[in-house]
Amino acid sequence: MPNIKSAKKRVLVAEVRRQRNAAAKSQMKTELKKYAAAVESGDKAAAQTQLVQAVKVLDKTASKGVIHKNLAARKKSALYRSFNQM
Repeated sequence: MPNIKSAKKRVLVAEVRRQRNAAAKSQMKTELKKYAAAVESGDKAAAQTQLVQAVKVLDKTASKGVIHKNLAARKKSALYRSFNQM
């Protein structure tokens, strides 16, 4: 544990941010899994609603800096590709 007051604060703030980022990543992964399950079931209407939700969450996590914007773009591209192949 650091001795300097500002360094102690950085440790606390870093932990809060780590937990927030972990929650955002977990939510993103959950939405991607829901979309994959909808595609697997073959229900195009359900897949479309899950696609919209997954893209929304990807954009949100990228805008907050949790993931890189190019990673979000790659994942969205793959989602749309799999949806169009249904």
